[in-house]
Amino acid sequence: MSAATPLATIPVGVVVERSKAASQWIDYLWRPLSVLIGIPDTPPWSKLTDDGERATFYAGAADIALYRTETANYRDNLQSGKPLLWVVLSPTESDRPYELAMVTADPSEGEAMTEAGSNIVDTVPMPDAIRDAIAAFVVEHHVEPEAFHKRKRDRASPDALARRGPPGRGSRT
Repeated sequence: MSAATPLATIPVGVVVERSKAASQWIDYLWRPLSVLIGIPDTPPWSKLTDDGERATFYAGAADIALYRTETANYRDNLQSGKPLLWVVLSPTESDRPYELAMVTADPSEGEAMTEAGSNIVDTVPMPDAIRDAIAAFVVEHHVEPEAFHKRKRDRASPDALARRGPPGRGSRT
């Protein structure tokens, strides 16, 4: 997450899935399932479906923050052929198993969130309306960086590097 103020935000809701684990150490596996355009009136962690093996929950609302400095990352994500959003869930010590930490369209930021170790970070398909909004943001705010040109240093003068005698031993009068 950036400390800078985003130029634009896109409000979204997040749906997560809980499935029974085939493990003796954990009971359930959690993963983001989809992102909704806008924020529904549903309270966070409302159960949407449950078939005994899998259940879906509305995890809550988040804003996709868009920054001018990250437009190249957004553009690369959009041009990938299958644009994605990264959803980050952080474990809690409360009755809710996870807190919705963030949703981002920046692949670098999504990858960086995996370093915490305990977060669940997974991708979901980017809905078309969000793709269109991010594409419009990139068109409006992207600036190609200037090409880097390495400067050449001036050659040193061999006379400037020559040894000289000790100071004050010049001609005497």
